[in-house]
Amino acid sequence: MGRGSAVLSGSESGPVLGLTTYLDRAQTGIWDVTASFLPASYFRGVSMAGGIAVLLPPQPVDAAAANRVLDSLDGLVVTGGKDVDPAAYGQARHPESDEPGIIRDAWEFALLTGALQRGMPVLGICRGAQVLNVAFGGTLHQHLPDVLGHSGHRAGNAVFTELPVRTVAGTRLAALVGESAKVRCYHHQAVDEVGASLVVSAWDADGVVEALELPGENFVLAVQWHPEESLHDLRLFAAVVDAARSYAGG
Repeated sequence: MGRGSAVLSGSESGPVLGLTTYLDRAQTGIWDVTASFLPASYFRGVSMAGGIAVLLPPQPVDAAAANRVLDSLDGLVVTGGKDVDPAAYGQARHPESDEPGIIRDAWEFALLTGALQRGMPVLGICRGAQVLNVAFGGTLHQHLPDVLGHSGHRAGNAVFTELPVRTVAGTRLAALVGESAKVRCYHHQAVDEVGASLVVSAWDADGVVEALELPGENFVLAVQWHPEESLHDLRLFAAVVDAARSYAGG
């Protein structure tokens, strides 16, 4: 196991963390269907850190249904995926932005709202950081190459870019990973205006926001990079699992 990993002993059971999923076209064998799915590295990160992962497929939902789901969870992980609908932050869609996934957006915003109201631990990953920012009234850069003049944050062809990031002193993230880290990125969008109450906890050399968190006792942290692609280092997964364990025991 990697740094910060947790080990379960005997018959102990870990906390239950819900992970949001894609809703998209999927092909397997002779089948070509719309499906809910998630790369296995996400839930491996949770299970390697001592948690129990359950998948939360996008579906039509209201606050009551989201809360019913949250009743069974100790933590929430909002995962990567397609771009958030720019209408959610008052913008028209850029030509390079994905076709909106309205069902997934509504589902994740409902789950996130309910989790925050409960004080439930939340970890956002890539798209998850953008969902968190928009939920707090923030906005996004819809296409970073327009802002930076290069596409270094998303090389294409499913190749992750390794970038150095520097954390902000005094933040939860800095306490977890130290002053700096090398991370794996694959994003063409990023936080622009930071949502109310959130603080930036990491930047990259281009001045792009690479992490956000909500100050206070509750664990609410989101990174623009993909920690599930570096499972030799479980510190972020271990942190949210540990927070979920405390939440469950509270």
